[in-house]
Amino acid sequence: MNPQLQIMLQQAFEYMQQAKFSQAKPILAYVLKMQPKNFDVLHALGFISGTENNHQEAVYYSLKALKIKPDDLEVNINCARALQEIGKHLDSVRSHQKAIFLSPNNHEIWLGCGKSLQSLKRYDEAIAHYDKALSLKPDFAAAWSNKGNIFYELKRYDEAIAHYDKALNLNPDFAAAWFNKGNTLHELKRYDGAIAYYDKALSIKPDIDWIFGSLLHSKMNICSWSGLAESLENISKKLVVNEKVVNPFSLLALNDDALLHKKSAEIYIQSRYPSNPVLEPILKRPQNQKIRVGYFSTDFKNHPVAFLIAELFELHDKSQFELVGFSFGPITKDQMRQRLEKSFDQFVEVGNKSDIEIAQLSRCLNIDIAVDLTGFTQDARTGIFSHRAAPIQVNYLGYPGTMGADYMDYIIADRTLIPLESQSCYSEKVVYLPNSYQVNDRKRLISDRQFTRQDLDLPEKGFVFCCFNNNYKILPATFASWMRILKAVEGSILWLFQDNSWAVENLKKEAEKQGIAADRLVFAERLPLPEHLARHRQADLFLDTFPYNAHTTTSDALWAGLPVLTLIGRSFASRVAASLLKAIGLPELITSTQEEYEALAIELAINPNKLKDIKLKLAKNRLTTPLFDTPLFTKNLEVAYSEMYERYQDDLQPDHITII
Repeated sequence: MNPQLQIMLQQAFEYMQQAKFSQAKPILAYVLKMQPKNFDVLHALGFISGTENNHQEAVYYSLKALKIKPDDLEVNINCARALQEIGKHLDSVRSHQKAIFLSPNNHEIWLGCGKSLQSLKRYDEAIAHYDKALSLKPDFAAAWSNKGNIFYELKRYDEAIAHYDKALNLNPDFAAAWFNKGNTLHELKRYDGAIAYYDKALSIKPDIDWIFGSLLHSKMNICSWSGLAESLENISKKLVVNEKVVNPFSLLALNDDALLHKKSAEIYIQSRYPSNPVLEPILKRPQNQKIRVGYFSTDFKNHPVAFLIAELFELHDKSQFELVGFSFGPITKDQMRQRLEKSFDQFVEVGNKSDIEIAQLSRCLNIDIAVDLTGFTQDARTGIFSHRAAPIQVNYLGYPGTMGADYMDYIIADRTLIPLESQSCYSEKVVYLPNSYQVNDRKRLISDRQFTRQDLDLPEKGFVFCCFNNNYKILPATFASWMRILKAVEGSILWLFQDNSWAVENLKKEAEKQGIAADRLVFAERLPLPEHLARHRQADLFLDTFPYNAHTTTSDALWAGLPVLTLIGRSFASRVAASLLKAIGLPELITSTQEEYEALAIELAINPNKLKDIKLKLAKNRLTTPLFDTPLFTKNLEVAYSEMYERYQDDLQPDHITII
């Protein structure tokens, strides 16, 4: 080697020993130009790229190094890890397997291979690899924790907890295991335990990704509001500087800032589901006789999304559209699942497939438009769309906000939801439907059961305000507003949804703090949907939450004949109820300030004739206005799909679309 290059290389390696990678890298790059097949330089550049989280570059250098020395253990390990980081899990498995061949007793390599197998949903193989790692190192806490993660994904929560406990017994300072155990308890609705474990994880490692949002969401589920303002300010500051602090879904209920919602989504997408070019670009296809629409969801079962959308699938024009349902949720045998399966031309169960396998299947089925009905809600599979499941990808219904992803082309909305001046808050192009964006099912049955107030633990007399929204949507400002309304309307009560005992206790205590007797809050337990709709008859007025409105719960109330009073905001989630009220011809129930909201609630409670007129108008409009006109909605959505498809066929980029 040229003596000068030798000196430079020595200097670069000294920098690396001192962890001065930014100083070592340009020297190594220069030497590589002179000696493009220098194994040590390629190895070093691959290692540095990995430490800098430039994993694509790390793969590039590692593969070049392996062409020179295919059996180098370190480079195989580095390559396997980098491939894992960029989502090339199948290639990562192969690289890990080569490393295992070279060093069969290395427990870390078995763990790494298990992680990629887990990402591919090859759970049995992943567990076998974790077990092998544990046979080599029985006190390997990470392997116990990773096995717990598999059981968490499989919803085998008791087994997940047992494995996290094993990891924590071995390593009490294992912050990720505390966090994961907290997530598991949250899913079990054991919110008090979840909060305790999140706090424990934070005490060990204050910068765990996403934990602040998870902790706050658990607290909101039990209406524990201490320190809420400070937590919100902290989360907002962290988002501004691109920190991974909150799942976008949790943020929707916490503030009304649509731009911050977009920022949160972009951070989440870039961290968890960036655009993944592993699959080849989709080649332009000839125009089909029918547009093939794939609907992707975890909620093809008794679930609010299914309760809204079921009739749409049945009404789609099958002479113009071919429908494929991609179901990745648990396989249920409930009535809704059976109904939905019959409404598609093809219904595919893909829950056991990896994201890339589902995207490949969608491509093989020549899906033209892939509609994500899940967004960032529970059990979402956003990774499917990061691989490009179809030439056109649409965000609709399940998630009330932007996905912040460059691979989601359109969001279905309306002029109320996303005013023209708010388009910059959405990464997708907006498709404006002429009435409300929300589809509805006219077949939603309302039970014939005639509930009495006594049946529902309601007092025999007095005005009944109600809100059947999830508890986490209740912010202190909203609750304080409700308490002022109760004070102003003598003998009135507030009827709320009961999700857990902690929320009941906390809300009753908060009511008493604000001068309202605890017994003026009544809690409704979960009922089957037909009976739940029927009990709406015993309420007088539905009071909406802010900033996360009632969405399906608004259409439930209106379908059951109960007026909904809302406060409109600036974000998608805070404008849904207004969209629905406009579509049913009741704009007078939309307020724009807290003061207006309270004043109108009080007026309707003390002026029975005015409320009676609104109820009569609702009854008249229920089946004559667009909100519950599902055939009209279906035609409008089909026109939107056709315009998207025509733009694609004409080689035009996605753009805002308005359906008249």
